[in-house]
Amino acid sequence: MIRRLVFGSFMLALTIVAAAGVIAGYYVASWDTAVAERFRGYQWSFPSKIYSDDTLIYPGINLEGLGLLDRLRDVGYQQAAGPEVTRKGEYLLDSKDHFLDVYFRDSPLPEKDGAGKPVRFMLDHGTAVRIEDLRTKEELQSVDLEPALLSGLYKDVWEERHVVTLHEVSPLLLQAIIAVEDQRFYEHHGVDPIGIARAAVVNLRSRKVRQGASTLTQQLMKNMFLTSEQSYERKLREALMAMIVEYRFSKSEILERYINEIYLGQKGAQEIHGVWEASEFYFSKQPHELSIDEIAMLAGLIRGPNAVSPFRHPEQAERRRTAALLAMLEQGVITAEQFETAMQVPLRTVPSQSRSLRAPYYVDFVRKELSEDYPAEVLTSEGLAIHTALDLHLQRLAEETVRAGLEQLEKRYPRLKATKPEDRLQACLIAIQPQTGAIKAMIGGRDYGSTQFNRCTQARRQPGSVFKPFTYLAAFEESRNGITSILPTTRLEDQPFEWSFDRKVWTPANYKKKYNGTVTVRQALEHSMNAATTRLAHDVGLPAIVDIARRMGIESPLPLYPSIVLGSAEVTPYEVARAFSVLANSGLRATPLSVINVFDRQGNSIERNPLEVEQVITPEVAYMVTHLMEGVLDRGTGRRARSMGFTRPAAGKTGTTNDYRDAWFLGFTPDLLTVVWVGFDGRTDLNLAGSEAALPIWTEFMKKATSGFPETTFLPPPGIVLARIDPASGQLATPDCPRSLEEAFFEGQQPASLCPLHSHWGEFPLPNDYPTDQQVY
Repeated sequence: MIRRLVFGSFMLALTIVAAAGVIAGYYVASWDTAVAERFRGYQWSFPSKIYSDDTLIYPGINLEGLGLLDRLRDVGYQQAAGPEVTRKGEYLLDSKDHFLDVYFRDSPLPEKDGAGKPVRFMLDHGTAVRIEDLRTKEELQSVDLEPALLSGLYKDVWEERHVVTLHEVSPLLLQAIIAVEDQRFYEHHGVDPIGIARAAVVNLRSRKVRQGASTLTQQLMKNMFLTSEQSYERKLREALMAMIVEYRFSKSEILERYINEIYLGQKGAQEIHGVWEASEFYFSKQPHELSIDEIAMLAGLIRGPNAVSPFRHPEQAERRRTAALLAMLEQGVITAEQFETAMQVPLRTVPSQSRSLRAPYYVDFVRKELSEDYPAEVLTSEGLAIHTALDLHLQRLAEETVRAGLEQLEKRYPRLKATKPEDRLQACLIAIQPQTGAIKAMIGGRDYGSTQFNRCTQARRQPGSVFKPFTYLAAFEESRNGITSILPTTRLEDQPFEWSFDRKVWTPANYKKKYNGTVTVRQALEHSMNAATTRLAHDVGLPAIVDIARRMGIESPLPLYPSIVLGSAEVTPYEVARAFSVLANSGLRATPLSVINVFDRQGNSIERNPLEVEQVITPEVAYMVTHLMEGVLDRGTGRRARSMGFTRPAAGKTGTTNDYRDAWFLGFTPDLLTVVWVGFDGRTDLNLAGSEAALPIWTEFMKKATSGFPETTFLPPPGIVLARIDPASGQLATPDCPRSLEEAFFEGQQPASLCPLHSHWGEFPLPNDYPTDQQVY
């Protein structure tokens, strides 16, 4: 009886096994082709990546003013632990011996050739006086700090992946992964019965799950094709798919897919996949550059990257690294000496940095520009590398300055504070390199998290007095062409004035209804006098003013109404920056540039945006108005910038609308132009002038942004004559004149007579508020 029962049980078990085999065989047969085709044709989505511009460093530049240490940290560099830099991504500042050593990394952009090298900057009060290669002692003319990654363009899940071949990875890393995760990888055929038995014994003895039995191939099948559902059906499908893939493909093909697919961490919403991304994320290195201790840490992360994250759980990460080193030692991957050395190395990673909020307004602007030429599917899956003009250091300075400036305004004027986020005081800032049109920084608002509305490019607001220089440009252009005779010393009447048009009468009023009588062209612009400016505009004519504004880059509607002279037509800060960069660039209009180059995954340039410039006004006319606008900072409505410590040669213009809803300041050196706007989105009255609300933000930003670079001046072009005159008479100054200033004239229009006044000032009185403390400039 017992024998029959045993025999029956045996036959039943055999039948079940046979049936399972038949079922498995059926599934294998039916899935074989499908699984093989899916594996062979599997395509990863590679997000396009947006990078900042690189940083050119050369002798004569002040590294402290350039913010070089901050720039290094922006791209993940760390201070060297020892007395010298020994690996890429390290720096060492020696203030005693006055040098800075940096071991530069390779650029992520294909256009930048050459391997990273260790470099020494010899310093004199923070200025680089010599740059040399630390290995060869060769003097270098310049070096480039690689661009920073700003963001990626993702389809669904925010995944970071950079595909590498087995040849691009250290063999030691491959051996470590196998030693930790699948010691019998080269012996089994997708499923490892020995591994399953060993894991079962270990887990039974410890009475909890301590070992897994999934092979690398099984893990790969789950990651590529299945979910993480905990069920026998899913495990069966995983095992069968693993066996099919093992039969159809080589171990090398499977291992290469595995090292690129494997999930190795999470940073907010960002998933890190593959050993290349993990190496860069945790150590700011490429896989072939990893040391033994770093290799062990990556291999130890595979089983639970979030549970043993070195950023959040360093103790658990160190324990997993130790376990990985032990597995490597037991498998003969490393020697006992290497094991002991690696164990002594402290757990080290690069500082965790958030990439999601780097220059978000700028990234949105770039994304919008790219979408005009590239389908969304290409941007989110083809792995393009997008090189932009953004200076990440200037961007951060702009963010800090805008935030601090608005907070100071709210503290000084409590009435500006709002309880609702959508009602808060706002600002925007855009900085452009005039010679190239490169957009170096863009802040579209005080908080991208609250509102993604970009006030630089999307908000049309009245520019107020910022529009006035167009009138003076048109006047000087007519003077140069012999139509009129307008000089900086020409007298204008700053008195109430009526302009009749279209059967209507318009009467412009000065700020606080204060008039100054007879003034010069220079005084009218420096002090932003409405009445004097509109008289000049009336003589020049609206068509000529609108024409020059159009040529310089204003594209918004400009109706032919007299009030546009004082900035009643709405424009964007982006347009204002584009237009006035023409003055800083000697009359050349450079097309604003955010994207410099686009590369495909193979490193081929598929879009290069060259410098495009057009001469839209003559250099002489541009210089004449620039010279007047320098006086705005030295004596006029922008002189607060000087009292705040901005001393460089610069030109600027304040802007305040008649309803006090918009405050502006634009200003530029020969190398950088910045526009700042302050106001409320809901057009609530600000009740502050541009010099009070926008100028302080502009000044603080420009002081920091330009501090590392040599000072430059605006050079007069051929056809311009500089003459020292008496400001009261407009004639050539004599040694007896109590005040004098250097004025610009078109050649042939400069004064030829000496000042006749000397001691009788009453004949040519100055306005009462005209500054007298600065006699020579």
